[in-house]
Amino acid sequence: MPLTLQDCRTLDANDVLRPLRARFALPEGVIYLDGNSLGAQPKAAAACAARVVEQEWGQGLIRSWNSAGWIDLPRRLGDQFAPWVGVGPGELVFTDTTSINLYKVLTAAARIAQEDAPERKKLISERSNFPTDLYIAQSVCQEYGLELVLLEPEEIAAALQPDVAICMLTHVNYRTGAMHAMQEVTAAAHAQGILCIWDLCHSAGAVPVDLHGANADFAVGCSYKYLNGGPGAPAFVWAHPRLINRFWQPLSGWFGHAAPFQFTPDYQPAAGIDRYLCGTQSALSLSVLQCGLDVFTEAEPYGGMAALRRKSLALTDLFMQLVQERCQGHGLGFATPGDHALRGSQVCLTRSEGLGVDGKDSGAYAIVQALIARGVIGDFRKGDGGKHLDILRFGFTPLYVGFEDVWHAVEHLHQVLESGEWRQPQFNQVHAVT
Repeated sequence: MPLTLQDCRTLDANDVLRPLRARFALPEGVIYLDGNSLGAQPKAAAACAARVVEQEWGQGLIRSWNSAGWIDLPRRLGDQFAPWVGVGPGELVFTDTTSINLYKVLTAAARIAQEDAPERKKLISERSNFPTDLYIAQSVCQEYGLELVLLEPEEIAAALQPDVAICMLTHVNYRTGAMHAMQEVTAAAHAQGILCIWDLCHSAGAVPVDLHGANADFAVGCSYKYLNGGPGAPAFVWAHPRLINRFWQPLSGWFGHAAPFQFTPDYQPAAGIDRYLCGTQSALSLSVLQCGLDVFTEAEPYGGMAALRRKSLALTDLFMQLVQERCQGHGLGFATPGDHALRGSQVCLTRSEGLGVDGKDSGAYAIVQALIARGVIGDFRKGDGGKHLDILRFGFTPLYVGFEDVWHAVEHLHQVLESGEWRQPQFNQVHAVT
């Protein structure tokens, strides 16, 4: 029997996480399904930013590095979030960007591989990995004489061979929402002596992650998506304790020094994860990030990650079912797996070439723009003209997205497709950010 709007309202009424929605500043008339690119603003963030600017910076001035605890923010926030990715206190810090942190851990891994098995000359990754990961990998490969080998997901298992030094994967694929089995992939890589690096940008705060349980080697991730830290919020970095002290990371800045305020001319790396810090930390950005992490701490009595995961799967199941029921005949397909074990917290719809207004493109970009004009905010990812089709991408953040939101989002999609309003010229003008 087809689902109804009342069914969705009943699901919202029974949602144990529903009270957390009130912690976010959600604009009236907007259904926000782009939390997998930029999370919504926690209501506490504006007051926090004002306090840091007006009081801690304005009144405390440089004293606030001590009195307001700015100096401890990377580690303190890392300790607060560490259990959500299955690591212990003192093992994770928030600092820099994902790209910079990935460069740090890839370089450390390359140095370890160079020392332990210099005959290994390959770094493997997924062809549809997020581009910045591949760009950083290209740089590290050039520096350490490695070959970057890009594979389809189904080719990775067979490629885990003794000539591979590093396997670098994003846990949940940004284009499709497909999720790798982290523990199984890591175990298979380790069986061949391969180091495993995981990008958790589309995982952290959205799906269960257990880095120690998976015996991973390194991990990085951002905080501006599901962690709701704000645009450009600091990323995080983690290294397994068995590896953390083996090498310097390459960006040996003063905050990663064992004693930064002794101001010695020679670099002595800090022990543990603090060596993965680099330059002066952004106290304002880190302080605002605290507001996003506090909501996760607040979610623990409601069931923590288990509750978030149940709701995420229920939201994505609902969206997929409603699209199948209400949007047939418009060239849409699913890039996201139906299998719960293989799915992140997003649903990606495909659209074939030749369906756009010019008879060449897919029209996917224009459809997303028409939805945004109606207040349903998702995003678009361009295909490659071959195996990878254009994507209409929708992220479902269980902290604040409701089941009625899903119903209305699909209703708007149905209307946009049926009316053909996406064909209007203004929706086919491509913006700089898609």
